[in-house]
Amino acid sequence: MTYHNLNMNNFWQKFEKPILALAPMAGITDSACRQISKKYGADVTYSEMASVTALFHKPAKTLKLVGFNKSERPYVVQLFGNKPEHFEKAAKIITKEIKPDGIDINFGCPAKKVFSHGSGCALMNNIKLSREIIKAVCENTNLPVSIKIRAGLKNISALKFIEKTKDLPYSAVMVHGRTYESSFSGTVDFSLCEQVKKIIPDKIVLANGGIYDPEDAVKILKTYPLLDGLGIARGAWGRPWIFKQIKQLLACHPELACLSDRQVSGSQKIQDRSRNKFGMTKSKIKKIMIEHAKLIYKDKKELGMFEIRKHLCWYIKGFPGAAELRKKLVLAKSVGEIRKILK
Repeated sequence: MTYHNLNMNNFWQKFEKPILALAPMAGITDSACRQISKKYGADVTYSEMASVTALFHKPAKTLKLVGFNKSERPYVVQLFGNKPEHFEKAAKIITKEIKPDGIDINFGCPAKKVFSHGSGCALMNNIKLSREIIKAVCENTNLPVSIKIRAGLKNISALKFIEKTKDLPYSAVMVHGRTYESSFSGTVDFSLCEQVKKIIPDKIVLANGGIYDPEDAVKILKTYPLLDGLGIARGAWGRPWIFKQIKQLLACHPELACLSDRQVSGSQKIQDRSRNKFGMTKSKIKKIMIEHAKLIYKDKKELGMFEIRKHLCWYIKGFPGAAELRKKLVLAKSVGEIRKILK
């Protein structure tokens, strides 16, 4: 069996660690989100989930979904589905038409719509099919392949899934430290993420889930030193600068190495401590909001004005008078209106 992705262009092996990635999020990590996150410190960006079935039958719309700007590199396209033949064709199309830096396979999405069709996290229960899917992608691209999984579901854990697939030539794995049953609540098991690394020491392992604060990110990296990095998802909502803040803490504040090794809980509330640190004033946040709005409008025009609303609401979380400001922002019909409202 020949695999084409074992090459010298594996970007995963070229990073200084820890690696900080903008984790894939459906309906969130579009090109504008990736560009703004990359500018403010993300090392790797992921696309929204792209359906291999759509790429197999009518690829045009999905190819537009995963289009990207060169400033987003290294950029990874994430695929989801449940048929190896669809993954095979999708891998070929993405490699040829999109030319990203890597391809990721989704084995972790807990959404009912995805799970009920036997895709995402549901695949972890079917090792045979999962292996066929990984092989189908690896055999049909010269790009490094990665996978995203969960801590487990029902009778299978991430550790067993990795044991059963570790011989395959994927380059990296992002582990969401909650089970399927826990969805997006409850404690994140970062120790399990580190145990995955022990099974596959030659592959990159990123921990994901419940990382909302730069200080907590540093504590996780200190407590679990075998991890190669972190995947940040909802912690970057309205705070794309979180990546830069983590790096600043690691580089400029060695005293953090003395912080207590408490188990970090993914159930804690999103905190706003990072807003008033590192010079993140209201005026700077507003400037980034406008920058983000301009990027999404450039990419999606009028449709983008609807999609930017959720981002704007996240940005102003914790602002004095946020409720009134939110009412005005969700009615804005242009970047110019957003600029006037934020004056």
